[in-house]
Amino acid sequence: MKYLKGIIFFCILTFTVSCGQQKKYVQYQLKEGETMRTIAKRMEMKTKDLLRLNPDVGRKPEVDTFIIIPNKKEKNRGVRVAVDTKTEVAITEEEVADTLVISESEKQRNLLIESLEMEFKIHEVVKGETVYSLSRFYEVTEAELSALNPELLEGLKLGQFLKIKPIAAVFDDEALVYKDSIKAGVVIKAAIMLPFRAQELDTLSGAAIFDTSRLANIVTDFYLGAEIAIDSLRSQGVAIELTVFDTERNGTKIAEILAENDLNAQDVIIGPLYSEEIQIVSAATAVPIIVPVYSKKQATFKTGEVIKTAPSKKLFRAELLRYIEANFVDGNIIIVGDSLPASLENSLKIQQVLALQDSIATVHLITPEEGYIKKEKFIEVALPNTKNIVVMTTNDDVIVASAINSLISLPEETTATVFTFDKTSAFNKVDNAKLAQLGFTFVTEEYGKVDGFKAMAFNAKYLAKNGALPSLYATRGFDVTYDILVRLASEESLKDTFKEGYSYRVESKFDYRNEAADNAQNAGLFIVKYNADLTLTRIK
Repeated sequence: MKYLKGIIFFCILTFTVSCGQQKKYVQYQLKEGETMRTIAKRMEMKTKDLLRLNPDVGRKPEVDTFIIIPNKKEKNRGVRVAVDTKTEVAITEEEVADTLVISESEKQRNLLIESLEMEFKIHEVVKGETVYSLSRFYEVTEAELSALNPELLEGLKLGQFLKIKPIAAVFDDEALVYKDSIKAGVVIKAAIMLPFRAQELDTLSGAAIFDTSRLANIVTDFYLGAEIAIDSLRSQGVAIELTVFDTERNGTKIAEILAENDLNAQDVIIGPLYSEEIQIVSAATAVPIIVPVYSKKQATFKTGEVIKTAPSKKLFRAELLRYIEANFVDGNIIIVGDSLPASLENSLKIQQVLALQDSIATVHLITPEEGYIKKEKFIEVALPNTKNIVVMTTNDDVIVASAINSLISLPEETTATVFTFDKTSAFNKVDNAKLAQLGFTFVTEEYGKVDGFKAMAFNAKYLAKNGALPSLYATRGFDVTYDILVRLASEESLKDTFKEGYSYRVESKFDYRNEAADNAQNAGLFIVKYNADLTLTRIK
């Protein structure tokens, strides 16, 4: 058996060359003499990444051009927080460290606020705000604010949390949500199998590793997030015996690991990463195998002990179709597709669903001419002063970009809201401000309140331990690992806990209730919408 020795040193190395992915962006107005390169350097990010956020902006945009930048950026000597589009405030490392110390009274306060967030939109009062400014910003009356917050009779106080408005939609039935339960004295034997490739990478510098290997970033970040989950559970009294295996390159190490170790002695195995290895390990063991990320081949994982933590893409489509069926009772429906089989199938499914709605007489289908969508195509079918609902079934970069640009340029009295099954790379290449202008709405497996207490607590722990904010894969590593291990901590079988309800972690929902008993598949998805300020709101 080969344990991954020195993994902590190897992982810490990553933070000299990589930083956490940010989840919230703001607009920034360029000043005289600034270029995309100088701004990227100040934000400590690559110029190409900044340009990717702003695909319609060149390297030397004109003065006063608005671009999208990360709202917060962790620095080597502190953290720079964008307060507004023109101001930045430097926060020292000492000040950051101070924010990570959470007293018992603060924990109770945080739990109270987190429970309020289930029912209300919550706002923390900052310097300079007034009841009037808050009422204007959130489009509520001062009387409505006072009714929800009687303490306003004494005036606003800095740091005060206010209930702004009740959450309109109730997404969850409390009886269906899984309740974490930890059995006293429980011991869990867990294995993590990932392609760290430590021996192969041992002779390379940190910069060389991460410049050439996206896999190294993904694997290391996932592992570091899993570590935070394990630390958290151990602090709650769960004894976790962890074994880490480096599976190295695809297929080169699995046979040796199986020959030298009794994996059936484990309670759970998180990994491997490659689909071929998952098939081999699941055939050789009777232990739950946790597929950590989405695999295009996961439909072929038929063994009952293989648990797929990422929803399949067909579930994304089904989720949006259910939403369409329940909510599109009127309006003008426009589908934008292409000639590829997947797009044609999705367009047909939408047409079939909407055909059942008596209030919707016509569904328009637009396809590209000469490889893109002309503005005239929308003018022919979009109706003024009417709810125009555009459903995109194409993932083609040019078709998506041209459709978005055409919709934005429609006459003022003709507006549209854009929906799609999944925010693929084609949409990631479009300016977020343009998507927000169209109320862009999509299905996703990841959604978390950036300012929610779960996210804040995880980010604080991760930053304190690793010196960087967590990436998407670090958060994924935490969510998957915590959810599986805390269910095992109840001393029930995973399949039994799945029947007891779905769960929410930092950014993921895990719902295995509706799948066949021999094939666990997470169906936890969200539908979210872009707001004008580039934040996201969950609508389902």
